[in-house]
Amino acid sequence: MQRSMPRALSPLLLSLSLSAQAAPDPHDWAAVLEEARGQEVFWYAWAGEERINDYIQWTAERVEARHGITLTHVKLGDTAEAVSRVLAERQAGNDDTGSVDLIWINGENFATMKANDLLFGPWAEQLPHYPLTAPEDNPAVRYDWTIPVDGLESPWDSSQVVFYYDTALVDDHPDSMPALLDWARANPGEFTYPRVPNFLGNAFITQALLELAEDTGPFYAPVEESDFDVLTAPLWEFLDALHPHLWRGGRAFPANSSELRRLMGDGEIGIALSFSTTEASGAIANFELPETVRSYVHADGMLGNLSFLAIPYNASHPAGAMVVADFLLSPEAQARKQDPAVWGSGTVLAMERLDEEARERFAAIDLGIATLPPEELGELLGQPHPSWVDALEAAWLERYVGQ
Repeated sequence: MQRSMPRALSPLLLSLSLSAQAAPDPHDWAAVLEEARGQEVFWYAWAGEERINDYIQWTAERVEARHGITLTHVKLGDTAEAVSRVLAERQAGNDDTGSVDLIWINGENFATMKANDLLFGPWAEQLPHYPLTAPEDNPAVRYDWTIPVDGLESPWDSSQVVFYYDTALVDDHPDSMPALLDWARANPGEFTYPRVPNFLGNAFITQALLELAEDTGPFYAPVEESDFDVLTAPLWEFLDALHPHLWRGGRAFPANSSELRRLMGDGEIGIALSFSTTEASGAIANFELPETVRSYVHADGMLGNLSFLAIPYNASHPAGAMVVADFLLSPEAQARKQDPAVWGSGTVLAMERLDEEARERFAAIDLGIATLPPEELGELLGQPHPSWVDALEAAWLERYVGQ
């Protein structure tokens, strides 16, 4: 990585400056740990769920106690805010003391940062806990929405779309998008999804796009290489038919998963969706949803992806950021994250790579009464190329905002 350097430095000062700016080598983990001690790591992460915020606070307590790192959660409404900050710093010539040390990221935001050389690394595959993901058998940890990761980000979270419904209100749940449309017509006002561009709203329309398409292959190439109007026509036909039967007649949408969950908890809707297989169980445990709620999936598969942690090229504390990322890959941190009473988000670890104590830690987790067992989660549908996100968002907003 090129670093800017004042031209008038003496040889001694030049040597000291080069030493001070030398990037930590992830191959020398002992040196990384030593450099990380005493650093303050600014983690830019989405803050739309209190359970997630609490988990990040727990992480901060652990890395401070074990590694002497102060972890500060910079709360975001949208990950693009962090990407924009890094871009602005580069334009201002700040190539060494950036304000962003670690970003929770995936998809189009990762693609943007990689394409613009805004990432530190490669580093991720040198983390001590990385082999526990079994990367040679699990290509998902090396590709982010079809984009090769190339060691520039570390996996830390696995998510899959599921639907959940209140069995006290719904007798038979639909198992496809056409069946959902039929159900909505018969039960007007009892289903909705978050407003695009919220990530869960995006997930719903992407799920529909993949289910309704005759051929999904074009969605895994850049959108510019396709006939967007022809390929998305089945999606818009479906949504045009669905929206009049949604909650509030499709004239308003919940802002996020929390608002959607509240609608279900208040009995206003009978079916909702989540990007966490254990969200419904966690919400039941926290008295947000009634005990009659259960999860289900569609017959032809459900959208899924991994979330990652990336370090900007100009991070002030890349050593501390790497140590935090490695802790988040530990069986301790991954198991706690998967507990529905804490968060309920999936692990990226391969159980066969764990020792007996770690496997027992995961086996002891009560996934809850509303969580489907792994063998019932069905086929995983891969996330399309990141370029489809902006194109779908723009088209959705043009068609439906203000109606």
